[in-house]
Amino acid sequence: MEARLEELGDFWAQVLDFAEKTAVRVGSQLMADFGQVQAAEKLDGSLVTQSDKWADQEIREAIAAAFPTHGVLSEEGEHIFPDTEWCWIIDPLDGTTNFARGIPIWGISIGLFHQGFPVFGYVYLPPLKQTFSAFWNEKSENSLTENPQGAFLNSQPIHTSQDDLSKNHFFSFCTRSISAIEHPFPCKIRMLGVATYNFLMVAAGITLGGVEATPKIWDIAAVWTIINAAGGAWVPLEQESIFPLEAGKDYSNRSYPTLVLSRPDLVPVFQPLVQSLSQSAKP
Repeated sequence: MEARLEELGDFWAQVLDFAEKTAVRVGSQLMADFGQVQAAEKLDGSLVTQSDKWADQEIREAIAAAFPTHGVLSEEGEHIFPDTEWCWIIDPLDGTTNFARGIPIWGISIGLFHQGFPVFGYVYLPPLKQTFSAFWNEKSENSLTENPQGAFLNSQPIHTSQDDLSKNHFFSFCTRSISAIEHPFPCKIRMLGVATYNFLMVAAGITLGGVEATPKIWDIAAVWTIINAAGGAWVPLEQESIFPLEAGKDYSNRSYPTLVLSRPDLVPVFQPLVQSLSQSAKP
């Protein structure tokens, strides 16, 4: 961490240091709870545990202490995007079902937005001892000239796969997207059960693609930055633009059906196979 911090400006070094220390602290307690807690069903059918709620409060309080002028939007807290220059979007425990059932694929997702655009992403997966982070800036206006660039896994640079498509490469689906599987499918199929990890495997060069039918803003806030910084192609499966997020808008019911691929030239191959998933995101 120290080597990377020296290469960043003071603000971005503070952002990275904050995300790392907060995620490690919260992750340590979540590891103690892992597989030991009871889950309840929320109105949308997803699961929540007391660990989710505790982690959410801990992260929100940490943000308030370190960045008092920044807003926060989180899965277990406020869903209305605030009218602040900077906003953190967090999923305190992505993969609650895995967490509650003892499957070691779950994590803490933290994204930082500037004027409604994602500029920093951080995902920590305690059971796997994996930390993904990225800086990205692709705004046409109000550019952050000192914003660094790059995607990292455990502080090492990562990039999406440049391999040619073959039946021996992986592509990941979510449970709500399995209806799009056509046989024969161009790749081997996997289902990881966690939206962020699905897309992170593309960023790390392990899979060629992944699709999520109904991710919410807190599912994609951090990984959007990581995918783009790693050279991947983020393909929304609906017409409405994602960014900038709008102050005062409630994002609790907005889904973002998304296809992520390692390279843009794979879009014509996979998009026709999953385009119908945009309908599943409609209320």
